[in-house]
Amino acid sequence: MELSRNLRVECVDRLTLAPPHAIESDRSVRDAVTVMRTDKVGYLLVCRNGTLTGIFTERDLLAKVLATGLPLSVPIAEVMTANPVTVGPKDPIRLAVRRMEQGGYRHLPVVGEDGRPTGVLSAKQVVHYLVEHFPATVYNQPPDPAAVPAEAEGA
Repeated sequence: MELSRNLRVECVDRLTLAPPHAIESDRSVRDAVTVMRTDKVGYLLVCRNGTLTGIFTERDLLAKVLATGLPLSVPIAEVMTANPVTVGPKDPIRLAVRRMEQGGYRHLPVVGEDGRPTGVLSAKQVVHYLVEHFPATVYNQPPDPAAVPAEAEGA
């Protein structure tokens, strides 16, 4: 199968999704940082009664908490990114990649119809999928596609 067709046809749930690392919205930033350090992740999905309401990332910690001098006791709901961009498990991989690219996201929550997170898609997992299914396409890319050698290489 060709790459563009696969990305259009294959669903997000075909990828190996990371389990959702989550925290309830009434917890503090300090609690969130502790969970992030313990789980060794750079994000947490913020939920209210199991339903996704936001995402808290390292960027949020730096820009909204530390840079503004807020105490770590502030509720996570006040500094999270509310209503994050998501995909469903049956959405095409192409849609997920497009949303990640357009928003500059490294992690994209995968949410079921009930609003509950079922996993998280990372850029790393997309790259693993591409390498596994299309090794020739991936490995045969020049380091800089715009660069053309002045002379033919080889003997």
